[in-house]
Amino acid sequence: MPELKLGKKPAAPTSKDFKFSELAPDIKLPSVPSRFGHGTAFPDWKMLGNDQYGDCVWAGAAHEHMLLNKVVQHQDVAFDDTAVLGDYTAATGFDASDPSTDNGTDVHEALSYRRKTGIADAAGTRHKIGAYVALDPKDWQHLEQAAYIFGAVGIGFEFPASAMDQFNANEPWHPVAGSKIEGGHYVPVVGSVHAPDQATAISWARRQVFTKDFYEQYNDEAWVYITPEELRSDGKGLHGFDLTKLNSFLSALKH
Repeated sequence: MPELKLGKKPAAPTSKDFKFSELAPDIKLPSVPSRFGHGTAFPDWKMLGNDQYGDCVWAGAAHEHMLLNKVVQHQDVAFDDTAVLGDYTAATGFDASDPSTDNGTDVHEALSYRRKTGIADAAGTRHKIGAYVALDPKDWQHLEQAAYIFGAVGIGFEFPASAMDQFNANEPWHPVAGSKIEGGHYVPVVGSVHAPDQATAISWARRQVFTKDFYEQYNDEAWVYITPEELRSDGKGLHGFDLTKLNSFLSALKH
């Protein structure tokens, strides 16, 4: 296996974050099927630099836009290492020639950059997000609901050494008592699996299953995004959820 890198800084929630738990009682959430998702949308999701550098937040963002364009807009949008590392550089000061600058990313700062500037694909086109909403990082039900509604949920978590062993062995991520935390990681959650209390994420170019226990023990932040790319021609989301109305509601809120 190639050397793989982490690169998410610890979560830093703020009182200004829109919260999914506050919205859920006021919006009608669709029923979530026992299995859904898009982890097999691409046979190779690409490393996007994350095998050499701590750009997981940016690689994960690119994977999110790849997915939404594929399954909602029915078009392939290519990202490559150069484009993804370019935004890592622009947002954090990373310099590939200076290892001391490879210090990872604060997700809040990345969200602001993605909303204002957007991330570039291989053709130089920028992809922006609009409103972003925080999930309770330990609420499994909301994770499943949000992944179904929005197509992807970006999660950040503490990464134990045992998880790298599990990844290399093609096993689901699950807790191992006493395993040392090696750093932080960011991945998009893209669906569920037939097994109970398991979900699927994209990490290091491939589909990776993780358990509810793993999520509840190690996860420290989770985000959903409203972007033009996840809106169908009728203004609704992937499964008919009215994202246009939700976006208008969020835009009208004052913090």
